[in-house]
Amino acid sequence: MRKPNPEHMKSVIDLINRGPYFQLLSMKVCDLGLGYSKVVVDLERKHLNPFGGIHGGVYSSLIDTAAYWAVYCDVQEDAGLISLDIKVDNLAPIKEGRLVVEGKRIKAGRSICIAEAAIMDNQGRYLAHGTSKQMVTPGLQTIAQAVAAMGYRALPPKFISEGVLE
Repeated sequence: MRKPNPEHMKSVIDLINRGPYFQLLSMKVCDLGLGYSKVVVDLERKHLNPFGGIHGGVYSSLIDTAAYWAVYCDVQEDAGLISLDIKVDNLAPIKEGRLVVEGKRIKAGRSICIAEAAIMDNQGRYLAHGTSKQMVTPGLQTIAQAVAAMGYRALPPKFISEGVLE
């Protein structure tokens, strides 16, 4: 059985957190595993709409990100993912503080994956929830292509056999 390689996951987290859009929104992937991801962002003025509350696009970006990375470990190393759609339910406004986003795989198929994500504040209050559908794209938008685009060092293998963990 294939298991995600912890060294690969650490390197991927470092790589994606250097991405321009991640830096623009100051969001960070903190954890990544089989069927799971965790993203955090400390709200700043740039995240707010003209009325002083969080912009709905921030919720959408966070849900899209957490859902996408929650299924990353389910696809082959030479395949990527493209978000097909995202549904976001804004449950509560917020103006400041840390947002914690947890993504969870619902279904990982050969061609389509579905995941959900929930955004909470530091007190565990739900602020937004969403689902996302991703298309598996063999040879397109792969982690190797991200490495090349970012000028990053080569990554360790994505998977290790179960016996290597022990």
